[in-house]
Amino acid sequence: MSIVRFVNLPSCALVLALAACGGSNPEPQTAAAPSAPAGEKPAAAVAPTGTHGDQAASGQALYGQNCAGCHGDGGEGKKAPPVVGKEALPLNPPANAKYRKSQFKTVKDVFDFVKATMPPNAPGKLTDEQYWDILAFDLKANGVNLAGKKLDSGSASAIVLHP
Repeated sequence: MSIVRFVNLPSCALVLALAACGGSNPEPQTAAAPSAPAGEKPAAAVAPTGTHGDQAASGQALYGQNCAGCHGDGGEGKKAPPVVGKEALPLNPPANAKYRKSQFKTVKDVFDFVKATMPPNAPGKLTDEQYWDILAFDLKANGVNLAGKKLDSGSASAIVLHP
């Protein structure tokens, strides 16, 4: 089991052992972009990705389109909590948290929360693959490297953020 402590990520050149990742990749297919509410940009159609590097690259564009407006271009926090840096993804939700009420023990916990609540005006508007890509990008921005592995539902439960 891999353990990652987000509190220390910015101070370490951490090679994420988010690594309990693995699994096989099915034949690539292009994911259909979900339709966006009127007046909003639709999510980009993104082909399923094979490795953390691929996912992070795809996730960077998706983050810019769907997350940066609230979490900041660099993930530093803006109208919403930071997703990059020493304050990112703490175990317990802040006392004043508007949406988050659960702990982030593993990357799967983060995924479940994000999929159910983000973006706030249209939760679940992205595909699971797109949410995984955004998480891969956020983790990479925090110095986490999955060493060529894929972040997905099979690997995320084994990636412990806070022991």
